Amino acid sequence: MTRLEHANLQVRDIDTILRFVQTALPDFQIRREGQTSQGSRWVHVGNDHTYLNLTQARQAPAEPWVPYGPKPGLNHLGYEIEDAAALRTRMQAAGYTDSTVPNDHPHRRRVYFHDPEGNDWEFVEYLSDDPSERNDYDLPDAT
Repeated sequence: MTRLEHANLQVRDIDTILRFVQTALPDFQIRREGQTSQGSRWVHVGNDHTYLNLTQARQAPAEPWVPYGPKPGLNHLGYEIEDAAALRTRMQAAGYTDSTVPNDHPHRRRVYFHDPEGNDWEFVEYLSDDPSERNDYDLPDAT
């Protein structure tokens, strides 16, 4: 088995990103927190199987990151969820910006949201257990 065990993100405001992540993924709890040797705060937020390491950035970026722009970098993180409609409702009620791209697939529902720092996050609900249907790239929403 191969799976992403964690991702490490430098963020400007840990608390606002924690609020975003825990609204989207209510099973994510703070697992541990502390300070780096340089004095930056860090927080591990996740469940028993996966987590995010959020580390406080010590300086502002020279220019803001723009997902899907011309520069190399991370466009989004994608999480498998159980109910895309419920997640969308939670996120919109909490004031987050829905950035969902048009998608119409018989075996999955995808929603995207920007966090307060402008990062894009994908959440996908699979409607089939059949890998050939879940991973079908011949349909219009194959991105």
